[in-house]
This record gives sequence, structure tokens and C-alpha cells, in this order.
Amino acid sequence: MNDGLAEKARTLFAEKFGAQPEAIAFAPGRVNLIGEHVDYNDGLVLPMPIDAGTAVAWARSDDGRIHVHAADLGEGDSFEPDAPTKPGEVSWRSYVRGMAAQWDGELPALSLLITGDLPRGSGLSSSASLCIALARAFAAATGTEIDPTSLARQAQRTEHEFAGVACGIMDQMAIAAGKPEHAMLLDCRDLSYEHFAIPSDWAVLIVDSGVTRGLVDGEYNARRQQCEAAARALGVDSLRDVRMEKLVAAALPQLEARRATHVVGEIARVREAAKALQTGDLARFGTLLQEGHASLRDLFEVSHPVVDELVERLQGKVGASGGARMTGAGFGGSVVVVLPESRAAEIDGAGDGKVLRVT
Repeated sequence: MNDGLAEKARTLFAEKFGAQPEAIAFAPGRVNLIGEHVDYNDGLVLPMPIDAGTAVAWARSDDGRIHVHAADLGEGDSFEPDAPTKPGEVSWRSYVRGMAAQWDGELPALSLLITGDLPRGSGLSSSASLCIALARAFAAATGTEIDPTSLARQAQRTEHEFAGVACGIMDQMAIAAGKPEHAMLLDCRDLSYEHFAIPSDWAVLIVDSGVTRGLVDGEYNARRQQCEAAARALGVDSLRDVRMEKLVAAALPQLEARRATHVVGEIARVREAAKALQTGDLARFGTLLQEGHASLRDLFEVSHPVVDELVERLQGKVGASGGARMTGAGFGGSVVVVLPESRAAEIDGAGDGKVLRVT
């Protein structure tokens, strides 16, 4: 957490609650370098945390309730710690109450103030960042130690049960267990992971497309259901267990075949990308990003015309020395660009949208 965000959280807490917070909890956002829509298929992913994120300033209180103020929205909420009910409509309150409901143990009365510098709807996992920051605040307030995997599972259950999004666990694990300036090769089946440093001569940038990402009309959940249908037709528990040869020979219905082809191919691309990262082969890494974007656009159908145009424009600037692709669940959001450090300024000054430097 940068000093500016910490000071902002302290100041806003004092203005709202008339006292200083006891402490401030923080959780970053994340960018996924490659491995999209495969976490809920037990696949492999390669995300990394970013500097921007969510801060939760907190202090214990004595009125028997949890009071929450979302400073960036100018909205509040209040509920009893031992009886957090699910809101009627999904909003930021769903995540706060969901994490309180998932907490294993008794929560005290608290005053909480939420603020951050992570754009919502940009595909950088603002919801998982909020969940993990809240859990870290609860842990600090109760003197509880909680391992990253358990924390991530609580955040995932909140998404499922309180926000109605049947997400995988990549975002939560990348945020809870990620290491700055390192990519995490995460096996979403057993949650084992390794950290790999981003080479010093590589730059990772995020360019905002300007299209606010939304899980449009349940399309995210629909993709998961389509993948599950493909796995059932193939006689496996998940698409992680399918090889491309078996998939091609199976003659699935067209829709399920497209979805499964993306998943099986993307898992293979993640394996190759991890090798390219370890050997410093940026050209190969960039090619894999391009292939991943084409698959998300054409087979999984989760991109957006504005995002596609931005990827094409950025790829034209990077050329064969790196790669660009959509990142996140899709339907808008951001583009990740990996390129030589020596050429990063070409993107920084390109005027293609707000640029966030990761490394």
C-alpha cells in the first residue's frame, strides 16, 4: 500500500467516525498474464498482484454493530456482526456482509472505512481485493492468524453465495498469496503455486479500455455451465483432464466444442508461458498472449470490440518483441501488455487510455 492511499484512508476515517483508526488493512488488485476462464476448470493460471488495491481502515467500537462507509461511493451500511444478511441487490455491501458471514469466529463491533485506487470494472479484480482487505481487517481486529489459502476460499464463497458469481479461485489466491513483481503459477486444482520473478528487462503494463467490465446478463456463469456440459459429454470431472486429441475426436456440439477448445488450449499456453518466463523468452511469451486473446475473442466469446481494437493497436506498436491481450473475465476491462523495458515509454505516452505500470 502506498503512503498516499494509507493517508487517504486515515483522513477519511477520522472525518467519518470522529477518531483515528486502529490500523489499516490492504489488499492489492491483480492482473492475469495468461490463463483466462480456466480456474473454474481446475486449470493453470499465471497472475500477479499489482500496486493498486483496496484499503480498509478499522477500529473497534462499543455499540454492538458493524458500521461500514464506502468512501469512494459515498455510501454506508450497518449490521449486527453475528447476523449479516444477504442484501436484496448485489453491490459492495454484498461483499462486506459476505465476508462477515464467512468469518470463522466471533467478530467484534467495528467501524470500517473502505477506499482504494483500483478502478472498478477494469478487469483487475476489485471485488476480490475488497474481500481480502476486509478479511485482513477482521483478522487484525480479532488477533487471528489465517493462511492465504483459507482466506482465498472465504472470499470465493462470498462471490458465490452473496454476489451470485460462480467464479474460480484465481483472483483470490493471486491477491492473498501473490508476491510483488512476481508471476504466480497457480494450479487451481490443488492450489499449489510457485512464484517466478518478472525479468528485469521486461515491462508489464495495463491499459484501460474505457469499457467498464460487467458480467453481462449472467454470461460469466453461462460460460461455466457450458464448460461443465462439455466435461460431462467427455466423461471427465473437468476440462483439465482433456487432451486436445480427445477433444477433436469427440465431436461435441459446436458451442461446447468452442468453449472446451479454448480451455484445453489455454491451459497448454500457460505451461508454455511459464517456461518462456523462466528462460526470458519474451518473443515466445508475447506470441502466447496473442494466441490467448484470439482464443478468448473467437472461441470463448468474452471480448469486446473496443478491447479488440485496443489489443490490435497495442500489438502493432509492440510488434514481435512482446504481446498484448485482454485480461480478466472479459466483456470490457483492461488489456495487459508485456514488452521490453526499453520500449515501455512508447506505451506510456501513447494516448491509448489510462496506463498502469506493474513492473
